[in-house]
Amino acid sequence: MEDTAIENPEEGSLRLEDQLCFALYAASRAVTARYRPLLDALGLTYPQYLVMLALWERDPLSVRELGTALQLESSTLSPLLKRLEANGLVLRERRADDERSVAVRLTEAGAALRNKARAVPPAIGDAMNLTPEQDATAKHLLRLITTSVTRR
Repeated sequence: MEDTAIENPEEGSLRLEDQLCFALYAASRAVTARYRPLLDALGLTYPQYLVMLALWERDPLSVRELGTALQLESSTLSPLLKRLEANGLVLRERRADDERSVAVRLTEAGAALRNKARAVPPAIGDAMNLTPEQDATAKHLLRLITTSVTRR
């Protein structure tokens, strides 16, 4: 069966290889798989690593601020934080000035893990094999896509 999109491009192709969503999905799975052994050595899952990155950048953060930074709902974030707390990397505390708000802060062990994690970005960069210009372009385009589809 022939793809009619070749004859009528305005109708759009239904070929898997022509789908941007599949290219994004496949790339995301490949990159996340590449992170796995690096993060296993740190005792972190990929989502936990993202939480730690946010806290290494700015500590403490409220659960709401973390959710906004990571684009995660609190129902997804709460189990991550519980596991990180059980592993001794973060503490969750109700804020004295606002009992409804929970602050998340690094423990000494969580702060110390940052030094071990410094090897992760260069290893991933090497695996991606992009020039600095390609890296910047890829990030720009992915942020543009994210902004565009979340706005609609």
